[in-house]
Amino acid sequence: MKSVVFLGGKEIGEFCLTNLLEFQASYGIKLIGVIPNGLNKLSNSEKIIEIAETNQVPVFSDISQISDEVDYIVSVQYNKILTPSQISKAKKLALNLHMAPLPEYRGCNQFSFALIDGVAEFGTTLHIMEAGIDSGPILFERRFQIPNNTFVKELYDITLEESKRLIEASFPDLFMDNYSLNDQSDFEERSSGFHQRNEIESLKKIQKSWTSEKKKRFFRATYFPPYDPPSLYDQDRFIKSLTIDWYKSLDS
Repeated sequence: MKSVVFLGGKEIGEFCLTNLLEFQASYGIKLIGVIPNGLNKLSNSEKIIEIAETNQVPVFSDISQISDEVDYIVSVQYNKILTPSQISKAKKLALNLHMAPLPEYRGCNQFSFALIDGVAEFGTTLHIMEAGIDSGPILFERRFQIPNNTFVKELYDITLEESKRLIEASFPDLFMDNYSLNDQSDFEERSSGFHQRNEIESLKKIQKSWTSEKKKRFFRATYFPPYDPPSLYDQDRFIKSLTIDWYKSLDS
């Protein structure tokens, strides 16, 4: 029986944890620990802890509390970056679900940048964890078309459902060692990008001088309740916070 430690949170983390528990026998695994995210607006940490405790799986606050090596580390929307020594606790694989296509959108706020870039395709990826952020070889992925005029919340929801499908389709092969590793650099036709968490603040500054099309595109890419909405600026001067009614008024 292969041992697994789960790290993560949010709705997709809850889905993944439930899947691991439900199919432990058929996957030939045993979940020996759960490490939830800290608390934030979308963390689902309370639900993750409830699922673990209901199934009598130990809950830890940090991977350093797990003294023994494990076969697999499964990270799904985990909010900390693991060190090389922490990653090395996994004897077989340490893997991460990144809800974006790789190597195009490594890092944070991938949904917003994809909409601002106006790309037609998005995706979700299971990859090996390495010291670099979202840089490890790709194990499995799903790609799909982005509908026209999509808002960032809609793209998030689509990616969430595609990520659930990815987990369901790939985990049986993953735990049966039926996979190949594909270095991200092997995909020469794909661009490569990385974005940091704090970049979202500049994206939310919509300039009064922009064309209507650009204003709408940046609004769709950054309007994501319950987070703070984008704002209208005249260069460095704040004018007002923006609402969905303002967005609709651009068509009038």
